[in-house]
Amino acid sequence: MPKIPIIYLENINEYVLNQGHGVKGLADMGIKSLPRQYIHPQEERFNTISDDGGEDRSIPIIDMSNDDDHAMETLICNAAEKWGFFQLINHGVPLKVLEDVKAATYRFFELSAQEKSMYLKENSPSSCVRYGTSFVPEAEMALEWKDYPSLFFVSDEETLSRWPLACRAEALEYMKSSENVIRNLVKILMKGLNIHDIDEKKESLLMGTKRINLNYYPKCPNPELTVGVGRHSDVSTLTVLLQDDVGGLYVRGLDAGAESWIHVPPIKGALVINIGDALQILSNGKYKSVEHRVTANGRNNRVSIPIFVNPRPNDIIAPLQEMMDGGEKPKYREVLYSDYVKYFFKKAHDGKATIEFAKISN
Repeated sequence: MPKIPIIYLENINEYVLNQGHGVKGLADMGIKSLPRQYIHPQEERFNTISDDGGEDRSIPIIDMSNDDDHAMETLICNAAEKWGFFQLINHGVPLKVLEDVKAATYRFFELSAQEKSMYLKENSPSSCVRYGTSFVPEAEMALEWKDYPSLFFVSDEETLSRWPLACRAEALEYMKSSENVIRNLVKILMKGLNIHDIDEKKESLLMGTKRINLNYYPKCPNPELTVGVGRHSDVSTLTVLLQDDVGGLYVRGLDAGAESWIHVPPIKGALVINIGDALQILSNGKYKSVEHRVTANGRNNRVSIPIFVNPRPNDIIAPLQEMMDGGEKPKYREVLYSDYVKYFFKKAHDGKATIEFAKISN
């Protein structure tokens, strides 16, 4: 392997952000200390020893092969209300599909910086394919220790011609294999709101678009000083997440105080499901989108692959009319979904602040 020249601090942004090396480039260089650009303020750092809420606490684990459909549906709706997160086992997505997309993620990140830089915003052949690092680097006081390609699904034709060859087949297969899980979850969650008919308009609102990210968290020299992903809730309807066996995802506990963070342990073959802001708004707050974060790791590289299930950009999100028919008052105003997403992406991760954008002031 050729020796990589030492880069000066002032050149790190150019090297990482603009040349396509990402934080993987820094990790591969063998840096021994974290560059200042990645050092987060003390209040955003995360002590996994004292902040995990205890080893005996875990988000619900739900077996989709349960013969008692009513009991399973009740578990899912309760988890959406009380936790905002749950894990699914025996969900029907083949283990080989899950293993293949993890391997494809590593394969993408084995590409050279020059090859990956072809998918940077200013170079990408399609607006549906973006390679990036951190979250919104231009808006962040401290960068996050993560690289990713983000792949927006438009059609099979677009995917086969535009998504990176190193991962396109596996990412598309993972997305398609998850379709039944997503549809079943949406149907169950709507039933929990006493909505039994999902017409074309509702289907668009609930699952009109999908995006898949292939997240890579390289081994970090000073994980205690930085974050993999900062505190946030997703703007999706639902997020379907595949973790590898390294772990590092933490969820804010809703029932045990503001400083309770619960580790989501990796389970082989499981999918982690979380409620997004869009579904919290559509359900008028019954289902909860919950803050979560990812730690940096000093011992291992880590990958995770989320599928974000979203409304369409031109959909208006607001509490569903069925929620109002029983006399509830709306907690959220009407918002164009593309405006909501733009607001999310114009600032650094900041907990649940984005949903305040849609709240009706009392």
